Amino acid sequence: MWMIYAFGAALFAGLTSILAKIGIQRTDSNLATALRTGIVVIFAWAIVYAGNLHTNLFDISSKSLFYLVLSGLTTGASWIFYFRALQLGNVNVVVPIDKSSTIITMLFAIILLGEPVTLLKIISMALIGIGTYMMIQRKQDAGQSSDRSGKWVWYAVLSAFFAAITAILGKVGIEDVDSNLGTAIRTIVVLIMAWLIVFATKKQGGIKEIDKKSWIFLTLSGLATGMSWLLYFKALQEGPASIVVPIDKLSILVTIIFAYIVFKEKLSMKAFVGLLLLVGGTFMLLL
Repeated sequence: MWMIYAFGAALFAGLTSILAKIGIQRTDSNLATALRTGIVVIFAWAIVYAGNLHTNLFDISSKSLFYLVLSGLTTGASWIFYFRALQLGNVNVVVPIDKSSTIITMLFAIILLGEPVTLLKIISMALIGIGTYMMIQRKQDAGQSSDRSGKWVWYAVLSAFFAAITAILGKVGIEDVDSNLGTAIRTIVVLIMAWLIVFATKKQGGIKEIDKKSWIFLTLSGLATGMSWLLYFKALQEGPASIVVPIDKLSILVTIIFAYIVFKEKLSMKAFVGLLLLVGGTFMLLL
């Protein structure tokens, strides 16, 4: 069942990138992250109360709570860097870099969580790494990116790094906690962190300048994120992190398809081959 949850998480994660890209085109990325996180918080806690899970809140051990808070902080960092990269760069380039967190997560899972290492896993990691590298390319058309300095690349790399740490911390932190409750607690931490950054950079006044279209897509991206999170951490609770995480990264397929439909972003032959290697390496983990 955990595999179905993982694929469901991938679907909603793929939609999140597209919806967020549209929603943050005219909005400060930090402010957008804070606003959409608020939507995720409402969504997550509504599910907690609907399932009467809030009664278990005080049964959570201090260790689990510690790791949940840490994973919330790393999630917040990952989101902030990711949506900044998404705002400045092309979806088809930013997303593959972010998905490279798969390799880091698998290494952490093997080293820190003691998950078994096999020849198949090594080959799959190599394919994912090569595929990701092939997909990371600079577009020659100056109109395809709003930032020519390349800063978005570093934002995407940092997003991948913190996403990998989040997966491991989340795995440790939700072992004895209902996944929905754990997700809800984590979103509170992300929300506080996101708004602290907004106020620190004095971007809160930008709320008045957000147009109707941006509000709609920020809301939709928040709902999609909520669904993705709930399914992802449920899968992570029941299945091995070294397989759940790569399945979740298949969201890149959904993202690239919609990036072509919505933004007319096309893949070069090299990038397409890279995508095939990335997907192939991911599916090898399921064998």
